[in-house]
Amino acid sequence: MRISAGARRALASLAAAAIIVSGTLFSTSAAHAAPLPPDNVRVMAALGDSITQASMTCSSLTSCPANSWSTGTTTSVNSHLLRLRATAAPDNLAGFNNAVAGAASSALNGQAQKAVAQGAQYVTIEIGANDACTRTVGAMTPTATFKANVQAAMATLSASPSAPQIFLASIPNLQRMYDLSKSSLSARFAWGLLGICQSMLASPTSTKAADVQRRAAVQQRVNEYNQALAEVCAGYAATCRWDGGAVAGYAFTKADISTRDYFHPSLSGQANLAAVTWAKTQWTS
Repeated sequence: MRISAGARRALASLAAAAIIVSGTLFSTSAAHAAPLPPDNVRVMAALGDSITQASMTCSSLTSCPANSWSTGTTTSVNSHLLRLRATAAPDNLAGFNNAVAGAASSALNGQAQKAVAQGAQYVTIEIGANDACTRTVGAMTPTATFKANVQAAMATLSASPSAPQIFLASIPNLQRMYDLSKSSLSARFAWGLLGICQSMLASPTSTKAADVQRRAAVQQRVNEYNQALAEVCAGYAATCRWDGGAVAGYAFTKADISTRDYFHPSLSGQANLAAVTWAKTQWTS
């Protein structure tokens, strides 16, 4: 997401809420090949933005990678890393968090290149919130560009000698994030002070048609991004596992949202992300 100049470095991406999945959205699915056995995984890497950096879960307005749903080491979160270590994977399984707060899809290929250099055999990706969470609706990343950016990263990972298994998570519902906290004075104050996700959160108390339509346009773009993610993953059926819209469809509650900015997942939110996504990995389904 884009924030005001005074807070841009500390706050970046967002998340925390669910898409109301309907009709044929996320209908694309892949016929997955046999997954890499957990006991063969020695290195994993996480790609994405501040969601995966677990921003807003510490006492300060910073990233807290120890609390990450993907590669975190905090036991209460029970990340993918810890869950793998609890299976046949070695206890010294290495986890690299290459996610960057504020990153949009244009940065994903660079993160993928790092994962390749690290020899990652399992890679998680959570990206897209910052492509929609901009200062204006017009500044959002076009869907075709978003899809091309993700495609480039997938091609990089697929060419890796380590042949990583890839888990691709959907984007949380930004409209629900707004709906959860719009009645909170503290939330509205934080959104305005920090300049958080103005494409969705500007004029949070307004019910004017233009503002209602603006929020709907942002969520529609998120829906399009999620469909693009599903389609890209389907093109790499042997190695990519799409979450089927699980994160998008998860009904986050207020307890899942950090009260530091009312937009990132809280510590319990990270734990729920870990549980929801792990249930869709190649090792459990």
